This record gives sequence, structure tokens and C-alpha cells, in this order.
Amino acid sequence: MSQLPAPTPDLEELDQTETAVGPPWMTVLHNCNCHTFEEVVRQLMKAIACSEAEGWEIAWRVHNTGKAVVKVGAEAECVKVGNILAAIGLIVTVTQS
Repeated sequence: MSQLPAPTPDLEELDQTETAVGPPWMTVLHNCNCHTFEEVVRQLMKAIACSEAEGWEIAWRVHNTGKAVVKVGAEAECVKVGNILAAIGLIVTVTQS
């Protein structure tokens, strides 16, 4: 009785392209002394979907330290958050971290 060679599995060639993922981006809110805390909190709630309590915490951090990171993520997400905050004249920067 002759032995048949073991079947070899069919291999599918995958076209793999590596995508370089850069460092995350961040949106930084800066203190400007030109808006009320209520305005800043309301805009933070719109921009990052935080609770009112979290908005107050961030607003106080900005007031006391001069700035606070409010979003870390993909460039498009950080720019979107920055645009929402800047819509009422808040000072915002979006940079790679």
C-alpha cells in the first residue's frame, strides 16, 4: 500500500499594507478670562460630552493652571473638539502629543 503525501493547506496570499500610526493628538483649552465659568462648562459639555460636574472640574483646572488637556485621540477628533470650543471664542490649541 503506497502512502499519499499529506495534503498541503491552501494558503491565501494576503495583501498587507502597514499603516503608520502617529502619536495621538491633543486638544488643549487655555485660560482667557473672557468667558464665564458657566459658558466654558456648557461648551465643554457640547465638545467632549462630559457631565456638568466634569466640566466644572476642567474649567477650574484651566482657571488655576492656565490650561488643560480636554481631548486626546486622532487628529480629526481633536480638531472637531477644538472647533466646538473655539466657536464661542475660547482659546484652544490642537497639537501632537
